[in-house]
Formats: sequence, structure tokens, C-alpha cells
Amino acid sequence: MALIHSILMGAVAGMRAITPLATVANAACNGTLPHGNGAPRLLSNRLASSGAKLLAAGEMAGDKMEDAPDRIVPAGMLARIVTGAIAGMALAPREQRPLAAVLGAGAAVGAAYLTFNLRVRAMRRFGQKATGVVEDAITVGSATLIARSAAPRRRGLLRR
Repeated sequence: MALIHSILMGAVAGMRAITPLATVANAACNGTLPHGNGAPRLLSNRLASSGAKLLAAGEMAGDKMEDAPDRIVPAGMLARIVTGAIAGMALAPREQRPLAAVLGAGAAVGAAYLTFNLRVRAMRRFGQKATGVVEDAITVGSATLIARSAAPRRRGLLRR
């Protein structure tokens, strides 16, 4: 069951390459990644987390530009594969890191082609900016929910 988070976050990388990285870096800084995770130490650095968030915001802004490249161009696919693998590892138990990386990267590739096709169709009807904003909301919301779902459950008494 633990690898489902890696697969889902990889799928998010298919829509936006940097959002999963920013999300897991934020979770690493806040100490909410699963115990025994495979996250690289760099992700828990506040500066790296802030930088990933800025890059994610820049990617979202750039996506709305008329000359934005398609997500399935080689550079975009490479970024999705790398961030899908890193985010997948960060959400998986340490002993499952290699498999989580492969699953996260694979999900990123599959989701990139699927969402590219859906986005092209939606853009014909609603335009680039409107569909981009909707996709941003889905991406950020999904990444946040996945990271929260993967977080360790707190046990103990409720405080008032």
C-alpha cells in the first residue's frame, strides 16, 4: 500500500514537473514525510524547499504563455521522469526506494501523455489560460492530498 503514494505523486509530475518536488520538499521540511522514507537530505533544507516552490510557481506561470512548450517534449519528459522518481522515493519506505523511483517515473510518463491529450482537447474549447488554471488547481490539490495521506498518523490524546 505504501507505494500507491509514489505512483500517485508520479502521476502529478506528469501534469506539472516541479509541483511534486516542491510538495515533498515542503513535507520534508515540516517533518511530515513517512518514517524511514527515501527522501534525499537536500529536500529537507529550507532553502531547497523554497527554491522548489518558486520553480513550481514559475512553471505554472510559464504554462499559460502562448509559446509554452508541450509537456511531452524531451526536456519536459526528462524533468517529469526525474521529479517523479525523486518524489516517488521520498514517499516510500527506504527499502522500496528503487521500485518507488521506477513507479514514480513511469507514472509521470504515462500521466504526461494522458493529460497532454486531455489538455489539448480542453484548450480547443476553453483556451490555454483557463485550462491551465484548472490543471494547476488539480495538480496542487492532488499533490497536497497525496503528501498528507502519506504522512505518519499522530497517535495520542487530543489536546484542548
